[in-house]
Amino acid sequence: MSRKDSQAVRPRVGLALSGGAARGMAHVGVLRVLLEACVPIDFIAGTSAGALVGGALAAGMSLDEIEEISRSLRWRDVGRMTLSRLGVQSSARMEEFIRARFPITRFEELRIPFAAVATDLHTGEPVIMKDEGDIAFAIRASCCIPGWYVPVTDAEGRQLVDGGLVANIPTRAARHLGADVVLAVDVNAEGATFLSPPHSAIGILLQSMMVVQRTVSSLQLMDADIAIRPKVGHIRWDEMARASELIKAGEEAAQEMLEHIREIIRPAPAPSGKWFQFLRRRREQTPTRRRLSSQR
Repeated sequence: MSRKDSQAVRPRVGLALSGGAARGMAHVGVLRVLLEACVPIDFIAGTSAGALVGGALAAGMSLDEIEEISRSLRWRDVGRMTLSRLGVQSSARMEEFIRARFPITRFEELRIPFAAVATDLHTGEPVIMKDEGDIAFAIRASCCIPGWYVPVTDAEGRQLVDGGLVANIPTRAARHLGADVVLAVDVNAEGATFLSPPHSAIGILLQSMMVVQRTVSSLQLMDADIAIRPKVGHIRWDEMARASELIKAGEEAAQEMLEHIREIIRPAPAPSGKWFQFLRRRREQTPTRRRLSSQR
């Protein structure tokens, strides 16, 4: 065996950051724990709010800068009223917001490969934007809540809306980027445990979308190696002013999973991506083996 073959190789780690509107601020807390624990992040895929947070990190913004934006961001910063019959507001302001703050706005220049997921309104298929093009446009499309924001049209003439309709947890997009191990962050895992009804039209739209997405999200989580689930069910999707609580919940959820993450990303004894798949299958099968043993 050559020296090269005997060297340990760690898996390439991808993040799949879910949509969740204001709840997406919990992603900031998750990222802080992962980075402080020196967990490598090789790829980032994001949907809706996850695309905004993930895109900021991929573009080279510091966590302090991202957290500062999260704490100050309000709905008026990303949309304005319009006379269009296709939506209540235009989200062009979001593009302007991103261009003014991101140090890089082209996919080709990113320091971490990144993908933003939107939905083709005509076909209902996911549209994964990566590799080249305009980041601000891609994130805007991924965050375009149907019925509230006017759909955005890409260079191919497709009308694009929120990626949460088809891939609220973009695990497949993270795999397509090249990830061996996918860490998924689902800010909607608890559903809605808050007692009060939505306080706005956009709150009603968001809550309706999330009800539909929960079933689909369970399938997307099956393609993740680790699922991080911040406990934010008590916070409505339109409550942007609760950033501190959301960020703290993200930190707590990531801390709970940190040892599991370290286990699955530890270097393999051979340079083969299949080794990490084996570790994942062994971990998933262990409870089954225990049940069989107890029945004997």
